[in-house]
Amino acid sequence: MNLESVLRALSNERRLRILNWLRHPTKHFPPQVDGDLLRDGVCGLSIARKLRVSQPAASEHLKILTQVGLTRGKRIKQWTFYKRDEVRIRKIKKLILTRV
Repeated sequence: MNLESVLRALSNERRLRILNWLRHPTKHFPPQVDGDLLRDGVCGLSIARKLRVSQPAASEHLKILTQVGLTRGKRIKQWTFYKRDEVRIRKIKKLILTRV
């Protein structure tokens, strides 16, 4: 795990908002036709709408969060649903506490 990459990913306000929203998806997003908000995650399109950015812009933020292990993507039909990787987030928090 590269701490520098994780910190770089967390240095963006939009990515921090995404992580915060994904912590309690039923509070921040409406029910979805496909995919359960808690079990499967939130559709990338819904995240883009909430951020008020294009889908490609949201996809780039979600790609970065996934690459550093803060989120996981799951394909359902033609959409990708995202949720936080809580196990990995706990490890990252521990790493930050021991290194910083």
